[in-house]
Amino acid sequence: MLTSKMRNTEINQKNLNNKIDWRSAILPLIIILMSMLFYSVNNNFLSIYNFQNITRQVSVLAIIAVGQSLVIICGGIDLSQGSVMALSSLIAADFMVKYGMWQGILTGLIVGAFIGLISGTIYAKGKVPAFVVTLGGMTAIRGLTFLYTNGTPVVGLPASFKFLGFGKILGVPFPGAIAIMIFIFAFLFSRWTRTGRYFYAIGGNEETAILSGINISKYKIISFVISGIMAAISGLILTARITSGQPTIGEGMALQAIAASVIGGISLKGGRGGIVGTFFGVLILAIIGNGLNLMRVSSFTQMVVNGSIVIVAVFFDVYYKKD
Repeated sequence: MLTSKMRNTEINQKNLNNKIDWRSAILPLIIILMSMLFYSVNNNFLSIYNFQNITRQVSVLAIIAVGQSLVIICGGIDLSQGSVMALSSLIAADFMVKYGMWQGILTGLIVGAFIGLISGTIYAKGKVPAFVVTLGGMTAIRGLTFLYTNGTPVVGLPASFKFLGFGKILGVPFPGAIAIMIFIFAFLFSRWTRTGRYFYAIGGNEETAILSGINISKYKIISFVISGIMAAISGLILTARITSGQPTIGEGMALQAIAASVIGGISLKGGRGGIVGTFFGVLILAIIGNGLNLMRVSSFTQMVVNGSIVIVAVFFDVYYKKD
């Protein structure tokens, strides 16, 4: 009986994923059409310089969106990513000045993973909704960030650390190369590992996952640890770009990561969508932001546009979920 139920769940999961993959197939077309539109308005849009600019700008969002996507697929949500970015990068910057670059980088990654571990444990073991845990964490962690240096930035970072934000590999900005490698890893992880498949199973039907013998608390915690690490990496890249540790970085980044995930076809209810869709969702937001900047559209109007896009994406998510 249980085996039959598991097989039916796997079949339904595959059908849902195929539906999202089919819907996500239009995203590259949307990207091409938007690029043509912005190029017709400003010829600089498709220049190599602008491409490199987009790559640097999008890398931070792309990396943090990977962590957010995995959490959502597993049935949760992480609103604290921006604050984790700030705290982990500020501590990393402080350790770099005091002890060296690699010690600082490692410390920042550990801080991000540790915060993810705490949030995930409260969510999974304490049965507190992820929205509540990370909403409270978003404020508390930001407060800790300001307390750590009394609100002052950390300066005097090693000169070699700047390569993380400004370096190039074969003409590709180093932050973009890191983002691409992380996307490849996340795709393989989510589709070809047991942990990745368990994420889908838990997000798709938690009750069935429990009956199947999956330790759902363990994998929920893992998803949050990954999210914390991704936030820390994004924070390090942004810190290298601005060449100082700032307690204010990352504000609003979690919402942008959620937006990229939803636009890419990941269901807010969990268990559906994929990393490829998130990649396209990130590109869409980046192209819109860059194109509107070239058109000198005000930031307030851009907020309206981005918010409207998210609402439409969620509407289609709900619509397809009914089928």
